[in-house]
Amino acid sequence: MTRPFYVTTPIYYVNDVPHLGHAYTTIVADTLARFHHMCGDDARFLTGTDEHGQKIVEAAEKRGLSPQALTDQVAPRFRETWVDLGMRFDDAAETHGFARDFIRTTEDRHKQVARALWSKIQEKNPDDLYLATYEGWYCVGCEAFYTESQLKKDGGGEWVCPTHERPVSWVAKETSYFFRLSKYGDALAEHIEKHPHFIQPEQYKNEVLGFLRGGLRDLSVSRTSFSWGIPVPEDPKHPGEAARHVMYVWFDALTNYLSALGDPFDAERGPDVVRYWKSAVHTIGKDILRFHAVYWPAFLLSAGLPLPRMILCHGWWAIGGRKISKSIPATRVAPVALAHDLAGSSSVPATGIDALRYFLLRETPLGNDGDLIYEGLIERYNADLANDVGNLINRSLTMLVRFGGGGIGARDAALATTGPHASLARVAAEAARDARMSFENFAPSRALEAIWRLVREANAYIAATEPWTLAKDPARKPELDHVLHTLTAALWWTRLLVAPVLPATAAAVDGWLGAGLAERDARWPAEDAFGTDLPALSPQAATPLFPRIDEKRAALLLEKWLPPESTVSSPTAPSVRPQPTVRPEPAGAQAAAVSKDAFTPAPLAPTIAYDDFAKLDLRVGLVVAARAVPKAKKLLELTVDLGEGRHRTILAGIAEAFAPDTLVNRRVLVVANLAPREMRGLTSEGMILAAGDDAILALATVDADAPPGTRVK
Repeated sequence: MTRPFYVTTPIYYVNDVPHLGHAYTTIVADTLARFHHMCGDDARFLTGTDEHGQKIVEAAEKRGLSPQALTDQVAPRFRETWVDLGMRFDDAAETHGFARDFIRTTEDRHKQVARALWSKIQEKNPDDLYLATYEGWYCVGCEAFYTESQLKKDGGGEWVCPTHERPVSWVAKETSYFFRLSKYGDALAEHIEKHPHFIQPEQYKNEVLGFLRGGLRDLSVSRTSFSWGIPVPEDPKHPGEAARHVMYVWFDALTNYLSALGDPFDAERGPDVVRYWKSAVHTIGKDILRFHAVYWPAFLLSAGLPLPRMILCHGWWAIGGRKISKSIPATRVAPVALAHDLAGSSSVPATGIDALRYFLLRETPLGNDGDLIYEGLIERYNADLANDVGNLINRSLTMLVRFGGGGIGARDAALATTGPHASLARVAAEAARDARMSFENFAPSRALEAIWRLVREANAYIAATEPWTLAKDPARKPELDHVLHTLTAALWWTRLLVAPVLPATAAAVDGWLGAGLAERDARWPAEDAFGTDLPALSPQAATPLFPRIDEKRAALLLEKWLPPESTVSSPTAPSVRPQPTVRPEPAGAQAAAVSKDAFTPAPLAPTIAYDDFAKLDLRVGLVVAARAVPKAKKLLELTVDLGEGRHRTILAGIAEAFAPDTLVNRRVLVVANLAPREMRGLTSEGMILAAGDDAILALATVDADAPPGTRVK
């Protein structure tokens, strides 16, 4: 039987419309569900909307609507946004091979289970729910009370919420039901210690343990000041009292993770609870960690229910240094609109969605805070999607059609163990293994980093094998066939590995490869099967998936995305509007423009002995691939062939003088015996020689077609 995997997002409050922060959480959960489905697991995905509570009442009053009318207007916007981002829902059947569900807390199926959970706590632990009065500082945004030690003061001396940075209000004494949270601190700490992966990443586990060590206060779990909520079940200890109370929003909302599966206390209505509950992974933002890692497990323990598998917590996204907030217009980025802008002239507009999904998952390791810098978004789009994967797809399919007649060639088992063929197979196996481990460990950024090693190696493979040269010699037809077969294998594996994150890209490649319906639901590749697991395919020419964003289009996009200066400046940075990057003229043009009379060479370095010079190992290197390093305006990442049977990665500070695509197939001079050096999370294995002091003017190259690895004396 397949393993169950149940992943959830928070249910989103309907007092606002979906923004980038909501999209990030939902894309993370969707990606994990897609990956586990590809691994053969019984995956299930849940998202939805939280529709009760004081915030909804206040938002509805401002719009002159009833709470139900407001929720009926706004809830569909969330569902439609997720559909637009590639997630279809069907409450009655499976879609995309696994079940996706969208739940609203105003649905009867949810209300029934929320009331059942309350009643079970009353039954099993009657003293856990009791009547008392409360007063204190209350944040409507958090739906939570705070002590003064937990709050901070603004410039005017008012107490403000530490999360929303808005004034809190003093709530006078009111009678409510309390949950005896203080009873469960030790049990929660013991569970966390015994299950070290219960809260991930590690820093959030430590935060919760610190919170528990400070002691827990009992929690108010009902309200009588408004009626928009789920009525509390009848209380046998206080007949008639419950008629005045509705459930506190967090007791109500958190129960959605169970109510989407069924009634955990009714065997006939809750078989999915038995199947999926213990595998549940709650994907949340760090602002709601306490509610999920303390309140929710305590409710479950009180009701005698098992705890979910994991609380997976991520950081906040900011826009240009400002945390996303509906009160700051500059940070309210509509994810679908941003994705459509990225699509541009792509023949597959849905790949704009893929570009957004890729950026969010690749840019920041899960758990850390992220910052959407628009220039960085464009740079990563061009480097990773246009230059790397888009280039691989287009070049591969073009050559399969041109040189293979739409066939995929025949594999030569002996040739597969030699040179670049063996190197590509090794990198593919490592990428599949490392990406799988990273996805299983909830690290999508690391998974994508591993996958891109295959993408870049496949591009380098094309440069190393030169199919266009093989096609000119009929005697080398068997070698050409093997190269085309291996290239198809690389393309097929790339399609498989990127599918959880780039579903539209995978679907487009399926169409161009002529994959059948069965292949479109393909599984994660076996590490030892590269080149031997190809299905029946009939390639055809592709059209551009990720058209490069040139300087003119980048400037237009930045003009559209960036609001006026006064609203985008960071509190810790000067109010300077970022400008689009303008790449200088190629080095040759730069050099020609430098006046000989104005140029003063730098002083010569001290004289060295010949023996010192002889320690340098200078070689001819062939650049087989090049890309910009995100957020490093001077660095290019070069893949260089030095004739060693493998390719080296060399980082060169020449990005301001050379566009990456102008360097491919150029022969450069390399210091080959320089000790490796870590930069920007990458390892540089050598140095490219270039002319220029402050500005790079030219590269040191050779005139003849010297083979890669030729020693320079």
